[in-house]
Amino acid sequence: MASTQDAWYISLLGLAEHFRTSNPPDIKSCIQCLQAVFNFKPPQRVEARTHLQLGNILLTHTKNIDLARSHLEQSWCLSQTINGFDDVKFEAASVLAELFEQQGQPTHSKPILRKAIELSQHSVYWHCRLIFQLAQIHATEREYEVASSLLGVGVDYAQISNAAYTRVLFLLSRVMLLLIDKKIQEVLPLLNQAGHLVETWVGSPHQKEYLKVFFLVLQVCHYLMAGQVKSVKPCLKQLQQSIQTIMAPTWPDDDAVCGSAAGESFVWLSRQQLYVLVYLVTVMHSAQAGYMDKAHKYTEKALAQIDKLTSSEEGGEAGGAATLSGGPRGGAVLAWRLRMALLEHAALCRLVAGGKAHALHEIARAAHLLSSAPSASTAAAHTPQLHCLLGLYAMSMNCMEAAEAQFHTAIHMSQERDLWMFAKLNLAIVYLRGRRDNDLAQLMEQVRPEALPAYAHGLRAASFYVLGLQAFFQARYNEAKRYLRETLKMANAEDLNRLTSCSLVLLGHIFLSINNSRESMNMVTPAMQLASKIPDVHVQLWASAILKDLYRLAGDTERENEAYQMHCNFSQALLKDHFQATQLPQHALVHWTSGAPPALPPPPGAAPAT
Repeated sequence: MASTQDAWYISLLGLAEHFRTSNPPDIKSCIQCLQAVFNFKPPQRVEARTHLQLGNILLTHTKNIDLARSHLEQSWCLSQTINGFDDVKFEAASVLAELFEQQGQPTHSKPILRKAIELSQHSVYWHCRLIFQLAQIHATEREYEVASSLLGVGVDYAQISNAAYTRVLFLLSRVMLLLIDKKIQEVLPLLNQAGHLVETWVGSPHQKEYLKVFFLVLQVCHYLMAGQVKSVKPCLKQLQQSIQTIMAPTWPDDDAVCGSAAGESFVWLSRQQLYVLVYLVTVMHSAQAGYMDKAHKYTEKALAQIDKLTSSEEGGEAGGAATLSGGPRGGAVLAWRLRMALLEHAALCRLVAGGKAHALHEIARAAHLLSSAPSASTAAAHTPQLHCLLGLYAMSMNCMEAAEAQFHTAIHMSQERDLWMFAKLNLAIVYLRGRRDNDLAQLMEQVRPEALPAYAHGLRAASFYVLGLQAFFQARYNEAKRYLRETLKMANAEDLNRLTSCSLVLLGHIFLSINNSRESMNMVTPAMQLASKIPDVHVQLWASAILKDLYRLAGDTERENEAYQMHCNFSQALLKDHFQATQLPQHALVHWTSGAPPALPPPPGAAPAT
């Protein structure tokens, strides 16, 4: 009887697989074959496995999510009491938990995964995989302490299980969460510990290089979060070299990197995903350091890589190793986030370089991307950045009321302290330009350098600049010079070129105001050189106006005329760009402060070339 049962089961399974792999696939017939298995009242193991197969096929090939969930629930329920049935039992739990999370019901995912973790302690692979999955859900819910604690359990379990590679993955994942949660004091000892483990690695050289890339990405992000653009350079260079090693044609696929040990079948991200991520951190560094052309170049390359990555994943070319980004769907979410981050940086760089119309195209592309966000929470996490960018765009267009509304919206919506502070510093400049001294005084109490976190080097330097600008507007020149010299000291220490050029040109203006032409020239000349290198058209415009006045005072008519002509050229270019931006339908975005972005013509796939 058993052999007869095996025969019909194997026959139906083979037939189902034939229909699934036909060209084109016949999914309806495949499902009918699998459902026919239940007519024979199969053993519990066969029933549980068939429910899992049906759940996976319905999820992958149909939109019948409720039926898929029902099959997965039955598979999970039936398999829990079967000993030695790990693959079906824990895959059912994992897929079902992921489905609940996709449907915005993480509270249903958590107990399933906790039960599965409890049952899987004998299986190193599944225990580690399920811990990673539950930690990811808690992290998405911003429950960072719970997620970090789970990853700590993973570190200890992997060590006891002699899974050295997975232990370092857990440790680095924990560092990443602490960075996201801005627990900087807790980051450093763990980052140093991970760095030591990677440095003294005696296992597979491929695993060592892979872990090194993960470690260097976190180290670079740690520096960039603090605005330490100069300190990060050696790490960034190492990271760029390591990623070239990993992307070489001779490098093995992700499965080979993991090796044959059951508890080590994980990668943080696939190497193609890592490649895009390294492009992104390079763009972030270039934008902070004030290398706008370099940032543009790397942004375009990264976006092309994301298109390539997305098309390969849709074509089913993803590797077999379990990525901690969460499989194909997790890969799509990551690609979306990377694309959004690149567009945000591209818009910022365009604004600095004086290309308001181009910046608006990038902002519109980002707003359009919100409509295809993987989840409501993902869209909500990126919306404040867009409002902040629209505030900067509105400032550059002299739409001060719109700028104020955008910054207020970003502050109200954001849960990220760094973005909140950045928006408030820019709002302070809006108040300064509007001579709103009372509003400004209240705001500056919240963003004075001593009120900002110790790690936020770049934001603290920017705060000193805003204080200097405030003192300049109030003709308190000595106080303004003191604040600006502090900005210069901090900006020069970390190669924050934009802050350096802004501080130099403002100091030049101050010295001109107190009739110290020589010192004014000493400030404005390097400001102009630096602004040309960035390029920052607004600082160039400002510096050329001061140079014109300095040459007039010196009686140097020829150079005065040159400076005047230069000023006119910058001014005309900015006015032309200003007019172009006002004519774009996307300009209406400056009035968007709630809900989904307004319906606009779809932006072009790529911003117009400069």
